[in-house]
Amino acid sequence: ISLNIQKYTHVRQSQRGTKPYYTSRLWWCGILLMGLGELGNFAAYGFAPASLIAPLGSVSVIASAVISVVFLKEMLRASDILGGALAMTGTYFLVTFAPHSSPHVTANMVERSLVSWTFLIYFMFEIILFAILMYLYKCRNIKHIVIMMILVALLASVTVISVKAVSGMITETIRGSHLQLTYPIFYIMFIIMVTSCAFQIKFLNQAMKMFDATEIVPINYVFFTASAVVAGILFYEEFYGLSLIYIIMFVIGCLLAFTGVFLIARARPRIKMDRVFISMGQIPGIPITPDSGPERALICSNY
Repeated sequence: ISLNIQKYTHVRQSQRGTKPYYTSRLWWCGILLMGLGELGNFAAYGFAPASLIAPLGSVSVIASAVISVVFLKEMLRASDILGGALAMTGTYFLVTFAPHSSPHVTANMVERSLVSWTFLIYFMFEIILFAILMYLYKCRNIKHIVIMMILVALLASVTVISVKAVSGMITETIRGSHLQLTYPIFYIMFIIMVTSCAFQIKFLNQAMKMFDATEIVPINYVFFTASAVVAGILFYEEFYGLSLIYIIMFVIGCLLAFTGVFLIARARPRIKMDRVFISMGQIPGIPITPDSGPERALICSNY
């Protein structure tokens, strides 16, 4: 819902050619909804492994497909049924075979992980790749959706690491085991979390202005999930001690969920303004222009 409201704002503002999108109250309404959703994700990262939480975003895609059929009277396609079945099967595999326990996140553990060779090599690779993609995007003016989504995913991996660190240290403090908020690393990770989230929103909004939501949803879901899983494995060692069969079944679950999301989100029919995802007439102070609305698109929240 959040990304769909933002997409609506971008299209409406571009058609009117007036003020920037961030001056719209409706756009900020979408940001608020995104914040509420991410607050729930933030709490979840304090109790469960990142490699389990991230792939479950496929549930949002299934829910959006159900809403579009039940409430918007959109035609149910064979690919929706097949995609939903694959996504639900993949979700079952993920919940069953993903690591269910996560190490207690403390300030000392975060500090040790930050200086480990495994993470340092991974982080240097991310910086180099990010710099190359930014050069292609800014200097060479290559506006490809894959470049945009990889930039978002690279930032997402940093966000996942920092969110789990902050959430985990807050959880440990609430449990009363040890006060974690007195360590400088807590505030460093908090600043990293806020900064990476802000740039994620920036690049995601730029992508939504240039590409259709049906393209953004599956690609963003796949790249974000992959980056979150890799971050959880390398930084928090979430797959440590997991048997090979469990790892294989987890990968199969991810592939099934990826395929299901692509089938549900691909080639959605374009809907006219009188059938938008959210009834804009129910929002006080937001006038409706009958001929100036975007297509309704299937969107899920990535965090």
